Amino acid sequence: MKLIDNVNSRLIDDLKQTIKKGSRLHIAGASFSIYAYEALKKELNQVEELQFIFSSPTFIEENLKKDSRQFYIPHIYNEADLCGGDFELRLKNQLNQRAIAKECAQWVKNKVTFKSNKNQNTPLNGLIYVQGQENAEYAYSNLTSFTTSDLGITQRKGFPTLIHQTEYPNSSAYLEWFNQVWENEEHLTDVTSKVQDYFENAFKDNSPEFVYFVTLYNIFNDFLEDLSLESLPNEKVGFKDTVVWNKLYNFQQDAVIGAINKLEKYNGCILADSVGLGKTFSV
Repeated sequence: MKLIDNVNSRLIDDLKQTIKKGSRLHIAGASFSIYAYEALKKELNQVEELQFIFSSPTFIEENLKKDSRQFYIPHIYNEADLCGGDFELRLKNQLNQRAIAKECAQWVKNKVTFKSNKNQNTPLNGLIYVQGQENAEYAYSNLTSFTTSDLGITQRKGFPTLIHQTEYPNSSAYLEWFNQVWENEEHLTDVTSKVQDYFENAFKDNSPEFVYFVTLYNIFNDFLEDLSLESLPNEKVGFKDTVVWNKLYNFQQDAVIGAINKLEKYNGCILADSVGLGKTFSV
């Protein structure tokens, strides 16, 4: 058994040595990142196939909360990590996400099958299994995802990494475990088409309106649960029938409603100009 700590030795360097032309890969992990694909693009493009299991529910629609007040962008648990996770911010800032997603989408279409664990309460252990020719097989265990931080390219917070590499014949037990899980239709579901759709949406051109609403969602999604008809000001008092109200632009009317809501809820509201230099406290 070999130990990889992603400091003195990195997982990506080991995989570049063990993944050969015609290899078959079997991976179980919480998330999959296009930047991990880019880092191993040369090796991954020559594999025969990849079977990937999301270790916890991902792209599972029945896990969505049915709440008409909430607006869901299509990522629920780990879907957003496909185009870069928290530890890949530096890579996302290079602004080449669309090009990588487009290339990865074509590779996924040709060689990858994705399945997802449907049970939130029983997540699977992380695993990368490289199945090569003539018993050249390697199992990498004690990892969580297939991202650049797991490969040892980008740093991550938290506890140190210690990945176990096991060679054939001892590695064969991991392959047997993976195959048993892969064939379990009761607890796994195929999500390949949903992953492909996600990648296609990642590199296609979007309207300015869509980008605007996605931006607003990501800024304010933590506060959507606070919205309800009960929290809106009572229109029966007639404030919408005033001359002042009808002279306001739409965005100003929204601001007034927000201010009234805060006054009623907190007995106070801070008003600021567009750059935040001038502030007025109203009660």
